[in-house]
Amino acid sequence: MAVRPGLWPALLGIVLTAWLHGSGAQQSATVANPVPGANPDLLPHFLVEPEDVYIVKNKPVLLACKATPATQIFFKCNGEWVRQVDHAIERSTDDGSGLPAMEVRINVSRQQVEKVFGLEEYWCQCVAWSSSGTTKSQKAYIRIAYLRKNFEQEPLAKEVSLEQGIVLPCRPPEGIPPAEVEWLRNEDLVDPSLDPNVYITREHSLVVRQARLADTANYTCVAKNIVARRRSASAAVIVYVNGGWSTWTEWSVCSASCGRGWQKRSRSCTNPAPLNGGAFCEGQNVQKTACATLCPVDGSWSPWSKWSACGLDCTHWRSRECSDPAPRNGGEECRGTDLDTRNCTSDLCVHTASGPEDVALYVGLIAVAVCLLLLLLVLILVYCRKKEGLDSDVADSSILTSGFQPVSIKPNKADNPHLLTIQPDLSTTTTTCQGSLCPRQDGPSPKFQLANGHLLSPLGGGRHTLHHSSPTSEAEDFVSRLSTQNYFRSLPRGTSNMTYGTFNFLGGRLMIPNTGGKDPRPPDAFPFPPVFPHLRLPLAGCQTLLSPIVSCGPPGVLLTRPVILAMDHCGEPCPESWSLRLKKQSCEGSWEDVLHLGEEAPSRLYYCQLEAGACYVFTEQLGRFALVGEALSVAATKRLKLLLFAPVACTSLEYNIRVYCLHDTHDALKEVVQLEKQLGGQLIQEPRVLHFKDSYHNLRLSIHDVPSSLWKSKLLVSYQEIPFYHIWNGTQQCLHRTFTLERVSPSTSDLACKVWVWQVEGDGQSFNINFNITKDTRFAELLALESEGGVPALVGPSAFKIPFLIRQKIITSLDPPCSRGADWRTLAQKLHLDSHLSFFASKPSPTAMILNLWEARHFPNGNLSQLAAAVAGLGQPDAGLFTVSEAEC
Repeated sequence: MAVRPGLWPALLGIVLTAWLHGSGAQQSATVANPVPGANPDLLPHFLVEPEDVYIVKNKPVLLACKATPATQIFFKCNGEWVRQVDHAIERSTDDGSGLPAMEVRINVSRQQVEKVFGLEEYWCQCVAWSSSGTTKSQKAYIRIAYLRKNFEQEPLAKEVSLEQGIVLPCRPPEGIPPAEVEWLRNEDLVDPSLDPNVYITREHSLVVRQARLADTANYTCVAKNIVARRRSASAAVIVYVNGGWSTWTEWSVCSASCGRGWQKRSRSCTNPAPLNGGAFCEGQNVQKTACATLCPVDGSWSPWSKWSACGLDCTHWRSRECSDPAPRNGGEECRGTDLDTRNCTSDLCVHTASGPEDVALYVGLIAVAVCLLLLLLVLILVYCRKKEGLDSDVADSSILTSGFQPVSIKPNKADNPHLLTIQPDLSTTTTTCQGSLCPRQDGPSPKFQLANGHLLSPLGGGRHTLHHSSPTSEAEDFVSRLSTQNYFRSLPRGTSNMTYGTFNFLGGRLMIPNTGGKDPRPPDAFPFPPVFPHLRLPLAGCQTLLSPIVSCGPPGVLLTRPVILAMDHCGEPCPESWSLRLKKQSCEGSWEDVLHLGEEAPSRLYYCQLEAGACYVFTEQLGRFALVGEALSVAATKRLKLLLFAPVACTSLEYNIRVYCLHDTHDALKEVVQLEKQLGGQLIQEPRVLHFKDSYHNLRLSIHDVPSSLWKSKLLVSYQEIPFYHIWNGTQQCLHRTFTLERVSPSTSDLACKVWVWQVEGDGQSFNINFNITKDTRFAELLALESEGGVPALVGPSAFKIPFLIRQKIITSLDPPCSRGADWRTLAQKLHLDSHLSFFASKPSPTAMILNLWEARHFPNGNLSQLAAAVAGLGQPDAGLFTVSEAEC
């Protein structure tokens, strides 16, 4: 069969295309099909490939591609070859390789694309040939561009108050390519990069974070693509300002200069003045009150007194006073003299010299006066001595109910000298102690000494006797008598705010039920009943209370060994953000800084281990303590716990949701739980933690998405606020706000809404509420878990996880210095307590201090496995030193 020369390339393309379709090759990227035995380096590769284009209105689009080396090149659209006459082909030589190159162009019209519209997308692909094979370019998609006229959602006019958030939604018309959206404010383009108070969401909504007066304008949403530009209807946004009263002026001067009159004061609705239709101030702008000005009264003399007896100087006198009436209210004083003297013998008086009898009389009078003065001084000294005795008689037999006996440690078995036993002498039922409970400020405070025989040796005449008796009865007697002291006069009474314990030489632990207040007492520590009330202390500057105020007494008592006081706190400890101080109240009632955290001195009576949620205070003096922080930067934060409560039973149409913002401590949680039990409330959401920054911004609370068909919110504003300083100073308890909802029908029981709590320009939390108000109690167990407490007082070995014998062996082995470093310093490093080495070294037994701190930090589980691993890794030569049998424990 004869074929014209011009048809060979087309026929070859048809054969090759059929072969490719038969093999199932459908690719959108550049694909090479080499001829068997051909050089793959001479396959065509594309210098220019067709790209995606849009047909705007009726204008055809141009597609082009270029390949080298190429002998033939054609377009294929939607699987069909484009006619050869529709191709514009140019032949050239590639400058880089010197190989022949071909470039082809075709036009695609709107009619060609509309033929397949709705079935599939219209695409075109370029195919190039060489002697080594064929190569296909990527697919180029041709789409018809358009933009509908009607917006799917247009912005609506709004009226908002100053500083309220604004959201203007906009959904542009459908179009290809998708329309880009921009916003106009009074025909000026809104640029979020220039105004940080506004931003545009992914859904094209315009958001104004806090409305300003300058935001009052007409807003237009503009959608555009390569086809057209559409404008929405303008939405008028009015930012109004509700009027606020200025401060009252000073009271005017009383209208009457003498007697009854009137005075008034005024205020104006200018703070701020109402703008853009904002509400005018409610209430009166003028107040009027009655006043009375005292009239001046001039003084007048009283009648003269009778004449006195004639004196040795032959005169007598009489007097009068300016008291009939006395001058008052600016009245004038009496004029004249108040004493009148004259001769009483008509100048017949005879003056004689004083004789011996007169001298004796004068001497006798002087002696009697001196005796009376000495007697008065003696009475004053006796009274002061009795008063001091009464002050020191606080810790009598009902306060401290158990004495300590010395520990006798003897070898238990002859064949094992390392096993220790303890034989306390508990036969003695009375011990004595001395010293005032409040140490004098002019001298060093005497410490209680643990010596053989009696625990305390008497100093001076003051002596207190301690007897064994029932702790419960003694606790009641202790509180009744301790309350007579000024130091504890403000303490609340009751078992929920205090606990009491009696300890022997083995020590023990006290813990306030349902709070974080714990007081581990090491062995041989002095016993006392602690009290943990909620009080207030004065704060200076930007200081804030981070912990509960914890009191332990008797106050002023000095111990021979420090106890550890464990307190919760709500600060986020960071040396760069906080300056933390431990404050203590003196016996006179003033508060003083006893410790600046980070600057501890080993010679101090106090030391503190600060951790994320608690601090452990070493103290040798009892009293009242609190942790106070001062923010060094706006990065300083406090943890707030957010709790939502609502009534358990709802008998009316109204339903209240109370949102509490508390310090994240067990102490604050306990107060709210007790309060809600009295109010009949239940927890309706899991508690959340919010980090509150020192940024002077208030905390805002709002409720959203309340189903209007079932409920109606009675809140008249969009949100409620808790002032910054009410939260930051830490002295106000149980801060909360209430949202009142009203049921449309008494049968409504399902409630679904959202509660948002956030700090302006800070952290925030949201609660999704969805429950049945009549029977849903699924969150009741959360408070039971968080507020449940253990045994208030644990005495002896049961209070500590480390067995007593093993503890004594560790102390005996690690206290002495070791040349190989296997002593208490290495133990502190292994337990990550090496930052306190100077403090431990200042104590008689550093190992005992380390173990006491370990017990306090890991209460109640003890974490003995980690401690055992640290002790075992010290490399002590006697490996059996820290093992003891169960029978010996």
